[in-house]
Amino acid sequence: MSDTPTYGEIAVGFDFNPGGNTKVSHVKRQYADIIDDLHDGLLESSDELQKHEFEQAIDHAKIAQMLAVKAITRKKA
Repeated sequence: MSDTPTYGEIAVGFDFNPGGNTKVSHVKRQYADIIDDLHDGLLESSDELQKHEFEQAIDHAKIAQMLAVKAITRKKA
């Protein structure tokens, strides 16, 4: 990660990993990259429907990332 976090790194809370879990870092990196690609598409688009679809895709990627981290860090009963 550079000194200035990307949109995707901010969106996934890349720096927040108090347990230092390497799987969490890996998943967050992948989703940050996906979100950055989608955000680039959003910024480049002039079509309102396409912008809406990019926004929804970003929101769903953030949700998927959170669920993935939850699954990775779940404590066994």
